[in-house]
Amino acid sequence: MSPELLTLVVLPVAGVLILGVPGMAWGWWSAIGGEGNPVLAQSSSAESLGVSVVLVPVFLALLVVSLPLLVESEELWDEVRRGFAAESGLPWPPDATRAMQGMSTEEWSAYLTDVVGMPGESDDVAAEVIDRMAARYREGLPLLPGARDVVRRLGARWPLGLASSSPRRLIDAVLESAGLADQFLVTVSTEEVAAGKPSPEVYLHVVRKLGVSPEHAVAIEDSSNGIRSAAEAGLRLIAVPNAAYPPADDALALADAVVRSLDDIDPQLVTSVGRERWGRHPVS
Repeated sequence: MSPELLTLVVLPVAGVLILGVPGMAWGWWSAIGGEGNPVLAQSSSAESLGVSVVLVPVFLALLVVSLPLLVESEELWDEVRRGFAAESGLPWPPDATRAMQGMSTEEWSAYLTDVVGMPGESDDVAAEVIDRMAARYREGLPLLPGARDVVRRLGARWPLGLASSSPRRLIDAVLESAGLADQFLVTVSTEEVAAGKPSPEVYLHVVRKLGVSPEHAVAIEDSSNGIRSAAEAGLRLIAVPNAAYPPADDALALADAVVRSLDDIDPQLVTSVGRERWGRHPVS
């Protein structure tokens, strides 16, 4: 059996790759099935226990993607929040947009009330913003070029998952609308962890849920806070800089590879990043 790199896209709409060190990984893969996959094998020692244990040779890879990597959500979030603030006659702080990137719903709604000055309770503000975002998605989902292709390209070989700063309601709506819901094994929202990005919590939660250590993972991120979150969690990292809000230079320097678009992400790049932990492989 030849060495393979098993890539798992952990989303969401956005998300992380987990790349294992040389050796064998046991256990959790049996839950998702793997008929026909040449890297899977039945453990004879497990037969007596009546369970299927999966043997993954050489590398175990988990890809965690954030939602803004699949849809043009950052610009839409900014437009909706700015418009809501303008309706109350409030000026938009110059650093507000970048400050809220990666925050959980609880965090950004508190920012809108405490810093921007939105009237009312933060929970009510959050509900209104999310309602407006959902309505905009229903009008037309702003999928990024290559989003469906990259998910299906990787999903054709490996199971996928997702980790996102978007609220659960929007994660599910986007994946369903895009026809990609069945592509993902795991989806995690920062609503479901202690803190949003740049905290590492969402990435740590994903790897714990899948039973893989952070150092055996690779994240795909597009923003400064997302990159810092993944790096702090100890994951390997592919950066796809957001064109409207490019990451800061110090954040981008944390990436193991930098690419221009989703079209540049293929199994060969993932394999390279996974096998050369401390290298940098910019794609110009």
